[in-house]
Amino acid sequence: MRLENKVAVVTGSSSGIGEAIALAFAREGAAVVVNYSRHEDAAQKVLQKVEAAGGKGLVVGADVSDPKEVEAMVQQAVGTLGRLDIMVNNAGMERKMPFLQTPFEVWQETIAVNLTGAWLGCQAAAKQMVAQGEGGRIINVSSVHEDLAMPTNSPYCATKGGVRMLMRTLAVELAPHDITVNNIAPGAIETPMDAPLEQNPDEMKELLSEIPLGRMGKPEEVANLALFLASDDSSYVTGSTLFVDGGMIRQGGT
Repeated sequence: MRLENKVAVVTGSSSGIGEAIALAFAREGAAVVVNYSRHEDAAQKVLQKVEAAGGKGLVVGADVSDPKEVEAMVQQAVGTLGRLDIMVNNAGMERKMPFLQTPFEVWQETIAVNLTGAWLGCQAAAKQMVAQGEGGRIINVSSVHEDLAMPTNSPYCATKGGVRMLMRTLAVELAPHDITVNNIAPGAIETPMDAPLEQNPDEMKELLSEIPLGRMGKPEEVANLALFLASDDSSYVTGSTLFVDGGMIRQGGT
C-alpha cells in the first residue's frame, strides 16, 4: 500500500482522468477527496467506487477558480480526514475555435479554470503542507500542449504553458519544505473531453497518425504515473513534466 495513511485531494475527479487517479490512490491506501464543480451525482458514484475498492473519502463541490471555495475544500479535507499529503490539480476545460473568432469570455474562463485553478490549488495545499511540516506532493495534470502548439485552441495551450512554468517555479521555491511539484502531460486520452473525436472517423485517423504508438491512451495509464509521483518512489523527482502521450510530443518535433 504505497499511499497508506495519506490524504489526497483530486480536483475534477468526478470523471475521466481525475476519477482514475482517485481510484488508483484509494486502492493504494489513500483517503481521497473527490471534487466536482457541476455533477455531484457523478462524484458520488466515484466515491462509491473508492469505498468499494476498500478506500475512504468524501465528496466536495468547489469551483477551482474561486479562492474561497478552494481554501474551503482543503480545510474540509483536513477537518474530516485529518491532514493533506497530496494535491492533484486535474480540473480543466477547453473550447476549440479559431483564434480570430475566440471571444474574450472564452479566454477568461479557460484561464480561470486551467491556470488560476492550478495556482490556487497549489497555494492552498502548500500552505497546509508547510504547516504540517512533513512535506508533500503536488501534481498538476497539464497536457502535451504545454509544449506542443495546437491551432484553434490558443487559450488552452496558453494555460498549459503557464502551468509548466508555475510548476517549475514552485518546485524550486517549495523544495526546502520537502514538497515536490511535478506535471503530468497527457496526450490523447479516452475521456469525455476527447469523446467527440471518436464520432468523427476522419479526425480520429488524423489524430492517430500523430501518435507513434498508434492509439489513444487510457485514464488508468495516466493514473499509474500520478500514483508514482504521489508515492515515496518519486521522492527525488521535482520540477519535471512527465509525458503520457504515446510519443505524440516527439512526433510533433519538440
